[in-house]
Amino acid sequence: MSNSIEEAAFLVRARRISFSESNMKNRHDDMPTSSKIKFKDSDEEEEEEEEEEESASEDDGETEIHEVLANVTFEELQKARSDGSHVVNQKPKLERKGKRENKNRPMEISSKKPVGRFREVIQAPKKIVRDPRFESLCGTLDVDGFKKRYNFLYESELPKEKEQLKKQMKKTKDPEVISGLKERLAWIDKQLKSASTKHTDKEILVKHKKKEREAAKQGKQPYYLKKSEIRKQELVEKFKELKASGKLASFIEKKRRKNAAKDHRFMPYRRPNEGEE
Repeated sequence: MSNSIEEAAFLVRARRISFSESNMKNRHDDMPTSSKIKFKDSDEEEEEEEEEEESASEDDGETEIHEVLANVTFEELQKARSDGSHVVNQKPKLERKGKRENKNRPMEISSKKPVGRFREVIQAPKKIVRDPRFESLCGTLDVDGFKKRYNFLYESELPKEKEQLKKQMKKTKDPEVISGLKERLAWIDKQLKSASTKHTDKEILVKHKKKEREAAKQGKQPYYLKKSEIRKQELVEKFKELKASGKLASFIEKKRRKNAAKDHRFMPYRRPNEGEE
């Protein structure tokens, strides 16, 4: 056991000695001999000094730049980035123009670059869209005159069309045609209803203005109707019309059923008993 330890120690020492000898040999080879030594000229020394001075000045310039940037605030940096002042001078992107090898040959563009999907092949004049509501040349809109001129649509044309559509619905059996006719009928009913409500609103306002003018002559302050008050007066007028025509009872019954159906949606269902499950 002791012999093996001594042998291992001897091998380690031998390796260390060989490693140190090889290092000494390398150092000796690197040392310049008399034949290898070269003396520098004065010109070379001056050039080296100039290079050292230039490198020192560059280092000083870099340190100055770093010092300036260290004092710049984050807000100024963001502003510079948004302005684009930090961008390096780049070559501007110019439009691709075709080239001709000869004046008698057609213009050619590189096939390596993709052509735009939407491009104008024939330069047609651009269509100018004009809205008469916002054009000064068309004049101002006369609402009352417009209603008087086109009142025949609501008085005669739409009711006639409504009757014709009802006759067509009775004749046809195609479900698609019937659904289209129903949509058209619903639109006509909506137009007629809106026209009648606008007409009643106008009559209510005219009556109110006439009444307020008479009150103003007596020295009273004017009173302006709200939308809710106009709506109440509409209901009063409708109630009077239904009562005069004898349809008040049926109208009230329809309203009651409609309100009951609405309330029924929010009614809770009865929980089943244990025996019923």
